[in-house]
Amino acid sequence: QVQLVESGGGLVQPGGSLRLSCAASGSIVSIYAMSWYRQAPGKQRELVTAITRVGSTNYADSVKGRFTISRDSAKNTVYLQMNSLKPEKTAVYYCYADIQSASLRIFGYWGKGTQVTVSS
Repeated sequence: QVQLVESGGGLVQPGGSLRLSCAASGSIVSIYAMSWYRQAPGKQRELVTAITRVGSTNYADSVKGRFTISRDSAKNTVYLQMNSLKPEKTAVYYCYADIQSASLRIFGYWGKGTQVTVSS
């Protein structure tokens, strides 16, 4: 079984920073792209940023220059450093990864999400 578990969410003031983590565990052979999505109340889930196995990244225009994605392949973990947070960035943040498990098949896995609330 493969699991993704996010952590690091919470309440932060406007202009503040948070660092999210997402750790993959289970019968993992290889992890391909890893991504962060967010879903604000009443809105659809949207892609925030992604990182490939070799470290190539892409970002949504709304977070460029303020958010940074990184990964530690040895720990099967992806991080999201969020700076200069704005109230409109309040959302549940989800981790997603394409993982090859012991069955050698590649599936997409979602974490359960972590709440990020930006408010004074």
